[in-house]
Amino acid sequence: MNGAESLVKTLLANGVEVCFTNPGTSEMHFVAALDHIPGMRSILALQEGVATGAADGYYRMTGKPASTLLHLGPGLANGLSNLHNAKKAGSGVVNIIGEHASTHIELDAPLTSDIEGIARPVSHWVHTSKTVETVGLDAAKAVQAAMTAPGQIASLILPSDTAWNEGGTAHGAIDIPAPAPFDESQLAQAANALGGPETLLLLGGTALTEANLEIAGRIAAKTGCKILSEWSNARLERGAGRVFIGRVPYPIDIALKVLEPFKRIVLIGARAPIGFFAYPDKPAILTREGAEITTLAAADADLSGALAALCAATNATETPPAHVVKAEQPERPTGRINLDSLAALIARAIPEDAIVVDESVTSGRAFSPATRAARRHTWLNNCGGSIGYGMPAAIGAAVACPDRKVMCMTGDGSAMYTVQSLWTMAREKLDITVLIFANRSYQILRGELTNVGVQNAGPRAMDMLSLERPTLDWVQMAQSMGVIASRVSECEELEAALEDGLSSGGPNLIEIVL
Repeated sequence: MNGAESLVKTLLANGVEVCFTNPGTSEMHFVAALDHIPGMRSILALQEGVATGAADGYYRMTGKPASTLLHLGPGLANGLSNLHNAKKAGSGVVNIIGEHASTHIELDAPLTSDIEGIARPVSHWVHTSKTVETVGLDAAKAVQAAMTAPGQIASLILPSDTAWNEGGTAHGAIDIPAPAPFDESQLAQAANALGGPETLLLLGGTALTEANLEIAGRIAAKTGCKILSEWSNARLERGAGRVFIGRVPYPIDIALKVLEPFKRIVLIGARAPIGFFAYPDKPAILTREGAEITTLAAADADLSGALAALCAATNATETPPAHVVKAEQPERPTGRINLDSLAALIARAIPEDAIVVDESVTSGRAFSPATRAARRHTWLNNCGGSIGYGMPAAIGAAVACPDRKVMCMTGDGSAMYTVQSLWTMAREKLDITVLIFANRSYQILRGELTNVGVQNAGPRAMDMLSLERPTLDWVQMAQSMGVIASRVSECEELEAALEDGLSSGGPNLIEIVL
């Protein structure tokens, strides 16, 4: 077999069953191998950021990596922003990146670049397969790296002659390393730290599963501590019957106020809170001065084991959990849509066991409290802050969980970064309802002007934050790519559109004019 065939067979042997692709000439032997070796679902993306973002969403919902297929250095570069997001989320991804044949690199052809150099900042593991004989083992090592807790980015570079040469050998399943142990030396200190409303248990990563949140609820009930999660979470289980956990707020002034009471903080899977950005005359560290912070388990550790041990150490094992939410729906709003009525309508519409992909920083700040008692669902956040994550991640989630409804919530500015996602949704007939919050501006940046100290911004500054002149027409864009679409501005219209979209079984887009 040739190198490309050994690569595909090795990926399949190691549980990689989906490839989000945007290939070029140097990857044609890999494309041919995907064609005649059964078992790999290949999904075409019209831009590499869609492919890498989809791989992120896929991992979050399955716990195993998909592969991407990217064309040389420029193709990889197009996918960097969502690889950055995936890295920050702790998602495992196996990138297969084409390269010129070794004899062609020295000619400095137009697409020649330093692929390893481009990949390194967004990858935990980078390797070039120099010979056909090593491709299978290299691929197995890439999967092993991607499956290292909490999930890592592995970038395997495949020169075209390595792909087409004969002599490849497929490699079988490789051992996956167990998560690091939590810091048992900190267990007694963590248990002693929690007691009363001035103490906080701050969670992230896989500490936010339904089972682990129940344990956190037991600890909170026993000790009286507060529980919060980080602002951005790779995956959070929410809704009626589950333990509700609030998030550290994104706006710095609100975050400072929320965190100011806590004298002692225990971290499990989370980092000590810092601001998203630096602001003049505002602190970068969001906790109160002198707060005692204990890290029981970092994100790559055994978070379930850490929570179970902390529960036992606080004698909370038999304590009923606090903050369990009872089913409740907001009243049905009417009239013109505003942010409060939007949150209420979304809360009412979330289907049982839905996946909600959230890229709505400005419009979505009211969503968390409004949806806390909605039907049970999974919530995915943008963990890296690079916009254009929402629709690609929704693709990956829908591919991973075809039996679950996916709601994708994103702003009009963010969605334009990866608008090509709509085409892939239509081509694959994915059950995704996309909500576009059309405030026709980079609304978050208007607030940031004030936060950084700019007063009375003039018309030229405001014009750089506007998405008008011309106004984006999301209905036409979606329809041109095969997605059913509608535009709404009244609550009654949105309620009907949500019902239609979520019951259709295929991709739908609703442009919500705010």
